[in-house]
This record gives sequence, C-alpha cells and structure tokens, in this order.
Amino acid sequence: MNSTQRRILLIGATGQVGWELQRTLAPLGEVFAPGRERLDLAQLDSIRPCLAETQPALIVNAAAYTAVDKAEKEPEQALAINGKAPGVLAETARQQGAAFIHYSTDYVFDGKKAAPYRESDTPRPLNVYGQTKLTGEQAIVAVGGAYLILRTSWVYGLRGHNFLLTMQRLAREREVLRVVDDQWGAPTWSRLIAEGTAQIVAQSWGHRQNYIPLQTGIYHLSCGEKTTWHGFAQTILTRLAQGAGSVAKLKAISAADYPTAARRPAFSCLDNTLARDTFGIQLPSWRTALELALS
Repeated sequence: MNSTQRRILLIGATGQVGWELQRTLAPLGEVFAPGRERLDLAQLDSIRPCLAETQPALIVNAAAYTAVDKAEKEPEQALAINGKAPGVLAETARQQGAAFIHYSTDYVFDGKKAAPYRESDTPRPLNVYGQTKLTGEQAIVAVGGAYLILRTSWVYGLRGHNFLLTMQRLAREREVLRVVDDQWGAPTWSRLIAEGTAQIVAQSWGHRQNYIPLQTGIYHLSCGEKTTWHGFAQTILTRLAQGAGSVAKLKAISAADYPTAARRPAFSCLDNTLARDTFGIQLPSWRTALELALS
C-alpha cells in the first residue's frame, strides 16, 4: 500500500512541535497542514468543515494556547483552544472514523508529589493554562474512540519562543540573569517529541489503511532526569560560552523572588515508564537532548 493514500491532518504546524511533526510524519502519509485562516481552534465552527473536507485517517493536534501567564487574563480564549476544541476534534474524528493524537502538559499536576508523576496520578492544576489543558484531556476521554494524549514538559526548540532561545538572547544582552532554582522538571526538545510521535504512529499504523492506536489512552513523553530552570540555564550558558566567549552570569533565586501571574508546580517531572513499556520509546536525558539540539 502506498503511504500517500493515507492523509494526516496536522493542526498547529507552525509551532515548535508542529514544525518538527511536518517532517517526521511525512514518510507515513500525506500530511495536510491548514493555516489558521482555514482552521482556527479559537473558532470552534471552523473545525468540522475542515475535517469534513480533508477526511483524514489521523488527526494530530499540536496547536495550543501556551502563554501560561497571559492565560490568567484570557481564560475564555485559553479554554476555547485548550479545552473545548480538543473535544470537538475528538468527536468529529470518531464520527469520521479517524484516530486522534493530542498533546498535553506536566502543568496538569500541582507539584506536591516527591516522585515523577504517573498517568494514574490525579491532576490538580495550579493555573488557568493547566486547568484548560486538563479540560481538553477530559473532553477527549469522554468522547472515546481511537485517541492518544501525550503529556510532555518544558518544551523548547530551535525556533519560536522558548526558554532556550530566550536564555541565548539574554546571555548576550545582560550581565546577570536571575533564574528560578526551586522548580523542578525535565526540559524536552520538540524534535524528540515529534520523532517519538512518528514512531508510535508507524508502529500502530503498520500496513493497514486505517490508523488504530495500539493502546488508546494517556501517556507521558518527556526527556529523562530532572533539573531546575537555573540548572537548565546554566547548561545553556556553559555551552554558549564555549563558542561565544563571555556571557551573562547566573544568579539562583526562588520562585517567591520572581512572582508571576500564574502559579507553577514546584515539581512536575513525568514518569515515562508506560510509553516505554507500551511502545518501546524512551527519550534520552534532558542533557543529552540539549547537546543534540545544539550540535
């Protein structure tokens, strides 16, 4: 069977993960990536017509409202994109016989656990962003059908707006950078998320016309080991200094010293055992991933 007979609808193709997905999914089918003028998740009535026209076998939603602090002032828009749209996508996918892959976040948890969070742990988001992402998860699960929800954490890439690029820029503009050192997580390179997704799709699709997930449900897909934002920044700046010479100095501060509109979990590492045991996929440590990204 020619893989181009199978159509994949990719939503959010200009984002960090979506941009990488365009490349990793290309060998698996015909990737259709409509722009926001054609499919805007903030406009729920644009979803069904686009899906009806494209008739995809697989829908991959890499779009999201990700401005964590801004969401506190725009809860309705965040809810439309993160909470309501995934439910409409899941429902339409089921009606059309398509499968659905959706991305969620470590911020659905409150950070009070001392060990990495498992999929079975009860979500308790601290902010509007996390709550709207959880609402989206719940909507998908309620619809059922052939779906996968992949939770990831501290996503960065080589394009767009993210912590890596911000640190690289500020390291050249300022003498001292104050970075939080009491929030723990696992930075995850967007390319590895896309590659992991493609591996899951390839396994589940095989030689069939229709994509059917091997195991429907929620899975964690993030890099291994843990660090703080300060530790992440220190590694970025150390790597940057090797080629750029003098860079800014880092000062470790507490989250209390850097108040933000949205509360963030103090610990949001994810346990990736289920994805490893189910799909044979295990992303490298965050340090190894960062070295790969910067090489």
